[in-house]
Amino acid sequence: MEEEYQGLFFGSDTLDGFSSSTFAEYAPSKLPKVNNEAAESKTSQQKESEHVQPDPQAFRMHRFVLYETVSRFYLVGIDVCDSKHQILKIDRTVGNGDLNISEDGGIYSKAELHELLNAIDDGNRSSGGLKLRTHTWGLLGFIRFTGDFYMLLVTKRSSVAIIGGHYVYQIDGTELIPLASPATKRTERYAEETRFVGILKNLDLTKSFYFSYTYDVTNTLQKNIGWEREHVKADSTASPARTLNEMFVWNHYLLQGPAKQLKRAFDWCIPIIHGFVNQSTLSIYGRLIYITIIARRSRFFAGARFLKRGANDLGYVANDVETEQIVADMSTTSFHAPGPMLYANPNYTSYVQHRGSIPLYWTQENTGVTPKPGIDLNLVDPYYSAAAKHFNNLFARYGAPIFVLNLVKARERIPRESKLLEEFTNAIQYLNQFLPVEKKILYRAWDMSRASKSRDQDVIAMLESIAEDVLSTTGFFHNGQVEPQDPETDDIDEAETDNLDKFGGTQHGVARTNCIDCLDRTNTAQLVIAKLALGYQLYCLGVVTSPTLAYDTDTVNLFTQMFHDHGDAIAIQYGGSHLVNTMETYRKINIWSSGSRDVLESVKRYYHNSFLDGQRQEAYNLFLGNYVFVHGQPMLWDLTTDYYLHHANPRSWLSNRKHNYIQWYDAANIEQTEMPPAYNRNDTDNNTISRHLQTYWLEYYKPQVLSSLQKMFAFRMNSTLRYIPTKAMADKQTDLSPFRPRTSHDSERQSKPHSRKGVTILEVPKSHDPFTTSQRLPSEISLRSSFLNDTTVSLPATPGTAITDITFQEKDRTAITRVTLEHIVGQSLRPALNDSKIEEYAHWLDNPHTLPLVVSEDTAMLTPSLEYANWLRGISVDELAADSEQATQFAEYLVVNDEPLTVDEEDHTKKRYKAYRQWLRGKSLFKQSRIDT
Repeated sequence: MEEEYQGLFFGSDTLDGFSSSTFAEYAPSKLPKVNNEAAESKTSQQKESEHVQPDPQAFRMHRFVLYETVSRFYLVGIDVCDSKHQILKIDRTVGNGDLNISEDGGIYSKAELHELLNAIDDGNRSSGGLKLRTHTWGLLGFIRFTGDFYMLLVTKRSSVAIIGGHYVYQIDGTELIPLASPATKRTERYAEETRFVGILKNLDLTKSFYFSYTYDVTNTLQKNIGWEREHVKADSTASPARTLNEMFVWNHYLLQGPAKQLKRAFDWCIPIIHGFVNQSTLSIYGRLIYITIIARRSRFFAGARFLKRGANDLGYVANDVETEQIVADMSTTSFHAPGPMLYANPNYTSYVQHRGSIPLYWTQENTGVTPKPGIDLNLVDPYYSAAAKHFNNLFARYGAPIFVLNLVKARERIPRESKLLEEFTNAIQYLNQFLPVEKKILYRAWDMSRASKSRDQDVIAMLESIAEDVLSTTGFFHNGQVEPQDPETDDIDEAETDNLDKFGGTQHGVARTNCIDCLDRTNTAQLVIAKLALGYQLYCLGVVTSPTLAYDTDTVNLFTQMFHDHGDAIAIQYGGSHLVNTMETYRKINIWSSGSRDVLESVKRYYHNSFLDGQRQEAYNLFLGNYVFVHGQPMLWDLTTDYYLHHANPRSWLSNRKHNYIQWYDAANIEQTEMPPAYNRNDTDNNTISRHLQTYWLEYYKPQVLSSLQKMFAFRMNSTLRYIPTKAMADKQTDLSPFRPRTSHDSERQSKPHSRKGVTILEVPKSHDPFTTSQRLPSEISLRSSFLNDTTVSLPATPGTAITDITFQEKDRTAITRVTLEHIVGQSLRPALNDSKIEEYAHWLDNPHTLPLVVSEDTAMLTPSLEYANWLRGISVDELAADSEQATQFAEYLVVNDEPLTVDEEDHTKKRYKAYRQWLRGKSLFKQSRIDT
């Protein structure tokens, strides 16, 4: 649902459409007349004395309005109820490329805000007053190239998911606004400045960038729930700041200025993630289960395919993506459990996976000559420092153990991937010798590409076996405060209890999957693991009786499509094309269609890697702050390599402190951590409870907003209902369960009729013929045709005679068609009507335009209008018209010029040319609305 700031505010007392007439309503006589910014500062001081400093949790700003004067920008933040407002001041007169922003400090009502804005406008009349610049959904931050700063705003958005009553939005439009006043002179480096702006525009922020006002999309559901529980436990007077995962905050560089100058920077600036977000509905006989997939791409060592390989000096790898799947029963929307327990809703589950390039120092030189260039191990580190830092970071993010699934090729004619396989295996063995036994890295190497080409190996079955090992190792997150059950009183299946204890609760560790690109093979392997996790998540929610989900069911088909879209998004961001090999490729279904698609995507990927990746890499480096302009340093486009933008300077290695090669991990990272316990609201401070619940529902159940069902995101969400065959709804024998496999045999049974093709006309009762009552139809007509050698057709020879049986052979099929056609035509000229139909037909002849289009025997006979009946009988217009004006108008319609296609000026006033006049004014002939010219 694309939302723009057009007619957003409701009521007459709004900010929308602020103009000089609106300011005139607040005359200078009502407010003291001052000069320049004095009105703003004085009014601000008065408001600060009248209002208490705002609580960070008092409200959240969901939309913004930007005003400007010659010397300042004023960003007005508005809450979801359009009742509370705040102001951010941005100075436009600061020179030398400095940034000066400050919060007003007060919370204003709508009336108070109008007074303040009118005072500012009145004080700046001499320089043009206060002007409305734009409406925006959020501020992404500030960026500087060679001169003054720019601010980046979100102008369009669309909702893509809802988690616990919190919306997640995708950015659909942005605007880059310079802070410098138009009267400011151009910078000395105007040409370079323009080129930097062009490079930034190569990064399309309208694709795969997401944000949320009230839900932390940078962290997993498990971490968010844990943080909220800790927040409830904290003192009510404290306001602990939410800890964002800076690894996934892609506008981190743009937020550095606001973070230094504002106390609550993230109330004004929204952190965004780059990756993929999708949500669908699993409908189980009316019970709704939401399946959400969130992929977060790391901003560290980010770039295009051949330009970013392996790991950098800090242990960050290329194409580092965290994928989370959230499965929730929507019988309860919020994270709170029904009752007094806070953040303990047992209807929420999640599972997290990780993909990333092999954490070694390796590259590929892409010269555009070959689509598969050779692999070079640039630096052989016997202590595997990059891999050690990478896995220590994984321990810090997910805990232990780490399950590594390596899918690179093991046997090749010319060693490419196999070189990395050997080196990566050695790295795991080296790192494992220093870890405790129960915390060792679990390593599994399997040549998936070779197995898919073998006739005696089942790729999917092997992946499912690996998935069982993965789930039994890491488990998954199941929210809730589960009470211990008494085995003596509760009837519990021991096998089910073992499964819940084995997989449920808190997820510890993560599965790390990689191939050479971490795209095709990785996505298929992650899909199989995610499918198994989905089964256990549904099992814990009480949806299914067994955690095993069969393929070709509506549930798995929906989930597979979501995961394919997830893989396509990551492949486009890293490789420039969609997935080359999908689940269909490894299941070996639709071989011919998938094969042609694979070739096309391979060509697209080769083209992007050869010609377009350089431009994308420059945009990444500029937006992420990897490159910052410094006088005397080379320009971004003059760099022969961006190696030093992502790696440490080799000259500083000797001066840096060496890390411990034996104790390469932090002991605290591998210790198992438990979720904070859920708290009873009756045992917690009421002020803290009100802070958590006061505005909890306002985003999902929006007050003061008129909306239609067709525009609701939950209504338009993709669902398993779309996978049910069309004819299945009318077939009572079809199982509508989303967990039943849909086979080709079922579709054929639903599409084929139960009886053989043919036409049978049963005996027609005696009736009156409206044309000749003496003629009667034969008592029975039977038309039978088939693809057998012999075909029998029983037809009446002539009207009024006995039926003659005519038998034809295979060669006489043309005669069958001729006789059948003659009979059908003959019967159409002698329709059979009963008494009731004849009565209806006669009544229709008398009143052709006053009866419904479909008339049945139960339809009441309508009495026609006397005036209309007179017109049907030929009464003139003058007699029909009640006055002379109607007759004049009607007579005018009958006047036709000698040149009927020519429209003169006197014709413009005539009623018949109303649509033409609208078209001349720029309106559509159909919608009668303004159209672009």
